[in-house]
Amino acid sequence: MIDLRRLTDLWRRCDVVVRDLPFGLLMAVASLLPALHGKGTQVGDLPARPFDALAFVVIALECLPLAVRRRWPAVCLVLVSLGFALDQLLAYHVLASNALPIALISAGAHLERHRRVTVLLLSMAYVPLAVALGRLGATERPEGYVVFYLALALAWGIGVWLRSTRAAEAERRRHVAEVTRAAERTRIARELHDVVTHHVTAMVVQAEAARYLTAAPDRLDATLSAVTDTGRRAIADLRHMLDLLRADHDTDVSMPTAGELHTLVEQTRRAGQPVEFTEEGSPAESAGSAEFVTYRVVQEALTNALKYAHGSPTVVRVRYGEKEISVAVGTDGSGSLAASPGGSGRGLAGLRERVEALGGEFRADRQAGGGFLVRARIPAGSPS
Repeated sequence: MIDLRRLTDLWRRCDVVVRDLPFGLLMAVASLLPALHGKGTQVGDLPARPFDALAFVVIALECLPLAVRRRWPAVCLVLVSLGFALDQLLAYHVLASNALPIALISAGAHLERHRRVTVLLLSMAYVPLAVALGRLGATERPEGYVVFYLALALAWGIGVWLRSTRAAEAERRRHVAEVTRAAERTRIARELHDVVTHHVTAMVVQAEAARYLTAAPDRLDATLSAVTDTGRRAIADLRHMLDLLRADHDTDVSMPTAGELHTLVEQTRRAGQPVEFTEEGSPAESAGSAEFVTYRVVQEALTNALKYAHGSPTVVRVRYGEKEISVAVGTDGSGSLAASPGGSGRGLAGLRERVEALGGEFRADRQAGGGFLVRARIPAGSPS
């Protein structure tokens, strides 16, 4: 049984000249059929003459160049125009004379350079053709020549329109590709920031604390173990992220959810940050990406607490409602999440974009007595 899809794929992979050749051959064969003699375009209304050997040359000039109408549109147009002129002067009026509008459309659509010169030269060549036809006894009135010229101009205009449409579509696709790449780069940057910054910050804080624990071997050992565990967690999260970025990754690979907040809080405590964690309710089954964004909000807030309010009491409150998840993370320290030294601001900006993309609200403010407060309202059931 013939596989039509395979044949179609093979045909599309063929060179453009091979794909354009059958149309020209079909028109040439049709022009040789006796029933179609004299059915071509007539300019000047000269009486048709019977076929002779030169008629085959004219047909070949008008039809065969159509095979290169997209590869070399200028060559095609010149040869077809020459064949058309001979056809009208010799009064064969073969069906192949209808190839001229096709060549004009193809040239208008695919000619890259010297477009205005081409139009000017063809227009100038039309005048001697009309004069020669008149000397041969043509009975065509002047308005007839004008109407035919306008018809040819319309064919060229159709080609120009096709060209502009194709260019607009290419520009649209390029713009979509650029926007998609930019969005993907932003997403990757957010994930790298969230994963790397949190774990590395915890490791730096723990390593700094280890300097002062040389006189307490037990506490030093516990701190170094925490550094090791945090490093392993960072490696695992990075591998998880790289798996997600692979083109052939499993779409069922899970992302961090609000259910892992207990582990996140415990890691922060081991890094030396006193954290009070309160959780009300339970995540809805349809929470969707709201759980993931909740996890990222708490993670970024705790990371900044470690950086800029290390040792200050930190309160994390998460409340799960039917329609939204409310998050509040605050510290009593003197550090400020909203304006901290050395901070790039990418974390907060990324959080705001994440939350607002789901139709939620995000705020990060200094508290009157020092410290900071992060609040987010994330609609549950938001699509990923």
